[in-house]
Formats: sequence, C-alpha cells, structure tokens
Amino acid sequence: MSFPTVRPRRLRRTPAIRSLVRETTLAPGNLVLPLFFSARIDSPKPIGTMPGIFQLPVHAAAEHARMAQSLGLGGVILFGLPATKDANGSGACDPEGPVPRAIAAMKDAAPELVVMADVCVDEYTDHGHCGILRPNARGELEVDNDATLEVLARASLVYARAGADVIAPSDMMDGRVGAIREALDEEGYTQTAILSYAVKYASAYYGPFRDAADCAPQFGDRAGYQMDPGNAREALREARLDEEEGADMLMVKPALAYLDILARLREATTLPLGAYNVSGEYAMIKAAAAAGMLDEKRATIELLTSIRRAGADFILTYHANDVAKLLG
Repeated sequence: MSFPTVRPRRLRRTPAIRSLVRETTLAPGNLVLPLFFSARIDSPKPIGTMPGIFQLPVHAAAEHARMAQSLGLGGVILFGLPATKDANGSGACDPEGPVPRAIAAMKDAAPELVVMADVCVDEYTDHGHCGILRPNARGELEVDNDATLEVLARASLVYARAGADVIAPSDMMDGRVGAIREALDEEGYTQTAILSYAVKYASAYYGPFRDAADCAPQFGDRAGYQMDPGNAREALREARLDEEEGADMLMVKPALAYLDILARLREATTLPLGAYNVSGEYAMIKAAAAAGMLDEKRATIELLTSIRRAGADFILTYHANDVAKLLG
C-alpha cells in the first residue's frame, strides 16, 4: 500500500479529541503551595529572587487558606521564620512560633484545606544547618544526627497540636520518620500523616529558597546529609527505609533535574508520591519569561505536566496559584 492505514494524527485533530485521549492530566488538586510565614514582619515582604512570592505575616494566614481552598489546591505547606534564632533551633518547638500560629489560623478559616508543616531546623538555627551541631573526634563541628531527631520530634508534636494534617520532615537525618511517628503516636496523633522528603539531593537549585527562608548555611554545605546528585540506587534505599519507618507519602526534591529518579521510585513503591518543583526551577522560568525567551504559561504547564508524567501524584510548586487559575 502506498498510503498508511495507521494515522496517529487522527487523535490530535481537535482540542476535544486531544483532551479525551490525554494520558497525563494536571489539575489544581495536584498542586501544593509553599508559604513562608515570618514572625518579624507586619506586611508581605517580596522575595527578590522569587518574583511573585512573599514572606508573609502570620495574620495573613487565614486569607491565604481561603484563597487556596477557593482555587481547589491540593494543600499548602508552611515554612517559618522565627523572631530569633539560636544554635539549637529551639524556635522550631515554640507553640507560639509563626508556623503553629499560622496552622491554627488556616485550619480555622478553611477546615477542609490540607495543611502541611515542613519540619527542619535550618530556618531556626543561627548557623543555618539542618541539625544540631556537635564537635566530632577531631574537634570539628558536624551535624549530630540523633540529637537532631529529638528536636524534630518535638517540633512535629507542636505542629500536630496546632492542627497540621501532614508533618513533612525535610532534614534528611537517618531515622527521623520513625522518631516522628513514634512521638506522634505516643501523644495520640495517630491520624497525622507523614510526608517524607525521602529523596532530597544536595542541589544548586535551592538558592532562592534560602533567601526566602533565611537559612543559608553560615559555613560548609549540606552534602554530608543531603544526597549526592550522581546517585540513583541510594534514592530507592532512602525511600524504602522511610516507608519501613512509617512514612505515609514520599517525595523527591528537586523535581526537574531528577525526573528519572521520580520515575524509578514510582515503580518501586505504592505509596503516594510527591515532587518538589523547587525555587531555582521556579526562578528559571520567571527569568526566561521576563527576558522574552519563552511563553511563561505554556512553559509552566509543560514543566508541571512532565513531573506528573514521571510519576508524581502531587507537586509542591510556587506556581500553584497561577496555574490553578489557568486550569480553573
């Protein structure tokens, strides 16, 4: 035959047909919006490296909860900037800190909204590391894994008492999921879920976030506890350990540079799987669009769809509000 009988283009002919046969969909309910609440400000403060994103005063929490709910977002995840910091990150455990106060206000304003609380001490330590520092045998300061677990567990209880639906440890300490699960269960918070940042790489794409959360390390880096970007098998091991310790959901961070990891993990677990479209990925889109290099709306939808296609059930993204309005 001189003419093909199989014509894939038949199913691309109209928008309605393309929509009907689309394999991967993106909806507002797949998106989780990160929010930064600060105890230091009374009005929103723009984050220079993340156009359109702000540090927020706690009194804005209710308004943002209602907005997220009205847009149909899958949820929000909260980060905190305390009034003061110290070496032990004690502000993370303060029931009057910005995150627990914001959680309570959001759950009061929008009870059905899923409110997640990031759990890490980097925003609360004056040194900016994700754990408590102790001198090693050579007298050098390094993160003490087990001492940090105690702080993470106490902070998780503070957030659960405030009403958080999901606790999301992002520190990459060994054993933290088990420690948090045990602490929550002992206090009766058996229904509070854990979203583990199970696979978090030591990435260059976190720069704008560190501006937003004021948490850049004051010395050294985080390569001693976050994962090496060259490793893939290690990701499966980390995820398996967190699942065994009681994680209810798993996450890969960052998303865009690690779509292969996301796809491999999707095949390895039946747990709900998230991905964090991180600040550097967001900033790249914004910068390229501002320079007239690409169509921001189309590029953002394409990027987020690729993350879903790789296997993410939900995506943490700073694009959430804008994309929800586009998809609305």
